[in-house]
Amino acid sequence: MNSMTGFGAATAPLNNATLRVEIGGVNRKQTEISVSLPRAWAELETNVRELVAGSVSRGRVNVTISLQAGPTAAGNLSVNKTRLAALQQCLAEVSDTLQRPVDTTLDGLIRLGIIAEESESDIPLETAWAAAEPAVRAALQAFLTLRAEEGANMKADLLRRIGTLRNYREQLIARAAGVPARYREQLLKRLEESGLPLPADDDRIIKEIALFADRCDVSEETTRLLSHLDQFERICDKQEAVGRTLDFLCQEIFRELNTTGSKANDAELAQLVVTAKTELEKIREQVQNIE
Repeated sequence: MNSMTGFGAATAPLNNATLRVEIGGVNRKQTEISVSLPRAWAELETNVRELVAGSVSRGRVNVTISLQAGPTAAGNLSVNKTRLAALQQCLAEVSDTLQRPVDTTLDGLIRLGIIAEESESDIPLETAWAAAEPAVRAALQAFLTLRAEEGANMKADLLRRIGTLRNYREQLIARAAGVPARYREQLLKRLEESGLPLPADDDRIIKEIALFADRCDVSEETTRLLSHLDQFERICDKQEAVGRTLDFLCQEIFRELNTTGSKANDAELAQLVVTAKTELEKIREQVQNIE
């Protein structure tokens, strides 16, 4: 079981700079992969996407690749000789026109892009990918490891809550078993208070109690509920992506609890159902984060 949330990062040296890869994930019903690259490396998006897609089956994954300057700016500086030659010619023409020397400053050379830091556009795609691929793989592995660790914690929490639902199910069964008898007592009491006392073995009383017991019987619902809880635990032990399946089971568990509550005809039993639904909602919230 894996969580859909996680983070992984890795770096790799690239010329005089450092290439950094960051991968983060959040929950989504479908698979979404977003890749952010320097504009000059846009062609590498397909390569990155294919690497990530092979390891993720659900959730939104954001991959960011950036080029960071080295420890000293001087090591990253380069001179655009073509621009410098054009500037020299322009300065010579301006000097002739003004009849005085015209010079420029280092700041001016930087603003004009003649002296500039080495950028991603100066690095061939093959060289960039040779450095980026192992960094992406390392960041992806760190990302997947964190998702697995968080998934293990979520699994433990889910199994504990399923155990709580099992306990509520036992309480529902115990309370439901006494509902017909309590109804019988209330019916006889109301008849007596109304001045229409009937013996408990009267055929009309027996028939009414039998019909009521059939209407409020929740044995089918509690049996299916047990089956869903067993399935939930078995699926939690699978190594594949189980989020969608668990989400479906949550809907089925809710359906059985809802039907039990509608057939309850008993205030305490209805309250038990509400409490069980509250616990199920906590399970549902957790399942939304599972791959």
